[in-house]
Formats: sequence, C-alpha cells, structure tokens
Amino acid sequence: MSAPERIPPRSVTTAELLAEGELTVRGRIRDASNAALYCTVSYDGREATCVYKPVAGERPLWDFPDGTLAQREVAAYEVSEATGWGLVPPTVLRDGPYGEGMCQLWVEVVPDGELLALVEGEEPEPGWKAIGLAEVGDGETALLVHADDERLRRLAVLDAVINNADRKGGHLLPAAEGRLYGIDHGVTFNVENKLRTLLWGWAGEPLTGEAVEVLKGLKDGLSEGGALATRLAVLITPAEVRATRARVEALLESGRHPEPSGEWPAIPWPPV
Repeated sequence: MSAPERIPPRSVTTAELLAEGELTVRGRIRDASNAALYCTVSYDGREATCVYKPVAGERPLWDFPDGTLAQREVAAYEVSEATGWGLVPPTVLRDGPYGEGMCQLWVEVVPDGELLALVEGEEPEPGWKAIGLAEVGDGETALLVHADDERLRRLAVLDAVINNADRKGGHLLPAAEGRLYGIDHGVTFNVENKLRTLLWGWAGEPLTGEAVEVLKGLKDGLSEGGALATRLAVLITPAEVRATRARVEALLESGRHPEPSGEWPAIPWPPV
C-alpha cells in the first residue's frame, strides 16, 4: 500500500500576513505627522516588519473628514495594484493594539541614483526635469530638479489619478531590484483638485503609451460596478470614487500630464 501523498504547507500571502497576523509594536516613527508605529507581524510561521497607523492617532485636517486617512492609504494601494505598476507597498485595513488602522509592509531602502537635487542655473542638465526655483538662504535661489526616471513618471500618473496632496521627496523609497515605492497617501482622493507634488517635471507633456493603456484599464475598473470601483466603495465616498473616475477620463481626454492649477500650492511644504 502506497504512502499517502504529502500536501505541502500553504504559503501565507503578504495580504494575509498583514491582515491576520499578530501585530506587535516595536517603536514609534517620530518624524511622522500622524501616529505611525514600527511593528512586526507574524502569522503561521511567517514574519515581517510593517508600519501601523491607527485611526485614533490621526490629526484632524480642515479639508478631509476625520478618521479617514487610513482608508485613503489602502485605497491608494488598491489603485496602484490596478495599474500593474506596484508603486505602493502592500497595505491593508485591520484592527491593532490601538484600534482600527492602516498596516503597510515595511520597505527597506537601498542606495539608488539621486532622485532630487538642487542645481545652479535656470535649465536642468540632461537626465533631469525642472520642478521650480527654491530659496536656499541669504536671498539666493537654486533650481529644484528631479530625475527623468520612468519610475517617477509612473508615480506622477498615479498621483494625478488619486489626487495626491502631499508627494514629498521623503515619500519616495528606492528598494531592492530597482523598485521604487511611494508611501504616505493619507491625503488623497479629495473631490477638489489638491494635487501637490515634486513630480511636475512632465507637466503638460504627452502621456506615454504605457500610461494611456494603464489609464484605460483604470477607467474600466472604475466604471459602475467595476472591480476597482467596488473595492474603493468601502474605503472612500461615492463622490470620491466618481471624482477619481473623472480624473482618469480627463487624463485620457487630454493625453497629457496635468499642470498646476494655480488654485492650490503646487509643491508641498516642506518639499522633503
């Protein structure tokens, strides 16, 4: 009689680990504007480090409803996943030691080429895109530039879709295998145009063919009853889902990266 077939243990997915694992607080990230806790999470033999941001630790904002930043972080991850670009680390909404909050996989930053710089002159060197002039002290200014990098360009498209009001340099995390992640997406998805970013280098330029195809996919996913619209519906308001769909449609209609509206400060402060 043959021995019974051994079934290999099922691998725990990252989403399961973050959502179902035991969350242990190890410390606090002190430079965060809202409560952000450095944690470990373990589940069925797998362990990882993560960031846990409880809703109870969110500071009230005049232009966003109280207690909604964690949901917006998860919504940004859902849109990122729908693009296929994987620009936001895995993020879930879950209960934790201090109540419901956002839990996001920790990203270990690795040395990478410079993404932002201050340079002399009025025009950027090849390989760089101009953001604008910045005061550097004693009444002097320098040109703030970012790398002409396709990873940043993809993030610029994502930010336009989710209406990111706070894309700072410190929210860009170069990771292993040439990956680049964006983090801190609590102030996103507002119905009003609030796009504030350091990634203005492509403003007014035609979207890449890749970006156009991605936006077409987002448009389908955001249609009434679409898969992405359904996932977002439990995280943001119906009006915010409609506004997201409208932004995608506007990008497709123009075929270009958005430009600063002039109605809202275009660059976040501080920029890093």
